[in-house]
Amino acid sequence: MKKTVFAVALVALGTAALAHGGVKNKDVMARMEVMKTIGDQMKVIGSMAKGEAAFDASTANEALTEIAAQSAQIGSLFETRADDPKSEAQPAIWQDWEDFAQLASATETTAEGLIGTVSAQADLGPALGQLGGACKACHSKYRK
Repeated sequence: MKKTVFAVALVALGTAALAHGGVKNKDVMARMEVMKTIGDQMKVIGSMAKGEAAFDASTANEALTEIAAQSAQIGSLFETRADDPKSEAQPAIWQDWEDFAQLASATETTAEGLIGTVSAQADLGPALGQLGGACKACHSKYRK
């Protein structure tokens, strides 16, 4: 499970990096930047979980804090429908706004609940699993 969640996060990061090129709509770009920041912070945690970076509890918890802060912006960034050929947002977001908003809020709540819980490298896998699950719940329904 841990490897699957990490793989999904890495694919999402790669896709986001390619998607930003040529975006013309400033609202879409703002959404993409928030998602990229979340992805970057997931990468910080993931690299420690895989042993590619030295474990640092403070850095991991700072990443969780940033994920929570960025996740808190998701709902407001999507309130106004904004389209761009590079956008990966599905029209279903605005057709089922209540569900989308709840899933976005769940990501923030999940990240907030994890802040301060990482004290050992062994804590990273479960944290990534919870966050990855929250991200996937929304992305599987509302992202191309």
